[in-house]
Amino acid sequence: MQLAPPDKQSSRRGSHEHWVLLASIMASGMAFIDATALNVAIPAIQEGFGATGRQVLWIVNAYTVVTAALILFGGALGDRQGRQRVFTSGISLFVTASLAGGLSLNTTHLIIARGFQGLGAALMIPGSLAMLSSSIEPSRRGRAIGIWSACSVVMTALGPILGGALADAGWWRGIFFINLPIGLAAIGILCLKPQQNGEEKPPSWSLDYAGAAFSIVGLFCLNLGLIEVASRDWKDPFVVGSILVGCSCMAAFVWNERRVTHPMLPMSLFTNRTFAAACQLSLCFYSGLYAMLFFLSLNLIQVQNYPSTTAGLAQLPVMVLVILISPLAGHLVDRHGPRLPLTMAGTLATIGFALFAYPSLTSGPADYWTSFFPALVLIGTAMGLSAAPLSTTIMNSVPASQLGIASGINSTLSRLSSVLGLALLGPIAIIQFRGSLLQRGEAFSLDAPAMKTLEQQSRMFADAAPPPGLSESLTTAIEQAIRLAYVDAFRLVSCLFAVGVGASTLATAVLIRRCSQT
Repeated sequence: MQLAPPDKQSSRRGSHEHWVLLASIMASGMAFIDATALNVAIPAIQEGFGATGRQVLWIVNAYTVVTAALILFGGALGDRQGRQRVFTSGISLFVTASLAGGLSLNTTHLIIARGFQGLGAALMIPGSLAMLSSSIEPSRRGRAIGIWSACSVVMTALGPILGGALADAGWWRGIFFINLPIGLAAIGILCLKPQQNGEEKPPSWSLDYAGAAFSIVGLFCLNLGLIEVASRDWKDPFVVGSILVGCSCMAAFVWNERRVTHPMLPMSLFTNRTFAAACQLSLCFYSGLYAMLFFLSLNLIQVQNYPSTTAGLAQLPVMVLVILISPLAGHLVDRHGPRLPLTMAGTLATIGFALFAYPSLTSGPADYWTSFFPALVLIGTAMGLSAAPLSTTIMNSVPASQLGIASGINSTLSRLSSVLGLALLGPIAIIQFRGSLLQRGEAFSLDAPAMKTLEQQSRMFADAAPPPGLSESLTTAIEQAIRLAYVDAFRLVSCLFAVGVGASTLATAVLIRRCSQT
């Protein structure tokens, strides 16, 4: 059999690498667009299904709970069972779940579909980078990953705009349906252009099935118990039981990871104080960021009366600043170490979250530049200053033999942050909203049936409506009270985020300084 000339072989390999890069960008792009577009479309989904505030939290967290719990396992599964096979399976599951989400008939159907989307993402997201690393020559790998990263940022930035445009058009289901042609095209590329250099020999170690089971059950039960606080009580047996089961499973997860030979999450990494400092700051900062963008979307659309598209555009400064500042932050880390940029980022984020508590009811988009824009600028600057230093610090704190695990932990922290931010602060916001609304409602001297209706409506969070049968002036006054009650809740979570990020920044500065002195 005559071999093709070397230049022709190189040309064929280069062509194949381009196809793999395209499939990876398509797959990861679906996940990034879906994550950011949904927040802006949540008000339209809530209105369409009549979802309560608690159900809205589940629509978001059903996806992130599964992804955060299994993304490390998904990466290991690809190493064990074949990266292209697992990657393609993840895309297939994500596309199927997207179709189910778009066709969902009620909130429960959508929440279940979002959970399966999360499972697909847990296989797909680590597989996209793994496919690039295994299919592209080392001399061209850096450029390919750079293109992949740039496209991921662009997709993330476009998500809120796309979600807003579809919501304004009355077609929020398009957020899910848009994944079908993208995902099917990626699957087609992977089937028609199979990996040429073959898969590496699977590792001899077994997968950490117990760790995966403990993590998914633990995160689910913790999320369930915390979110149910919004509609029950801290002393409710269901709430207490769910939280206890969740804590027990997470404790079992830690025990299991210390015991097994090849854990998903080596606990020994956290004995490095620099690594631990970067992880806790990443967890606190991104918990605040993701949850704040969720609450901000509800605020802009349901309270400040922004069109959904305008609300999506309002968040664009964050991603623009990340793109502009991240390279400068990388230079700061190289020249001065991580402490300076991380401390600067944490300080700016603390001020930014505090500034979110300043605006009350505004005149809509006309007041954007003096109300929400300053806080978004500070948050975007903080994110740009912290993204590269956090990742660099985490990666530089581990030995070369554990770089893959550290990379997986870095990705997991981002997803886990989204889960914790909404699970912890979501119920607090709903409880604060209910208390503020009922307190304001008492000033209107409503009769008992009307007050009971108002209390039931408080479960709808910012989408609550006045009791029927009231006079026009009283209905208008209660609508105003609903908007002000949400402002009260928004201000509370903004201040809590500011306190949390500020404390985390101080701890990071102390831990990294002490490490550098030892």
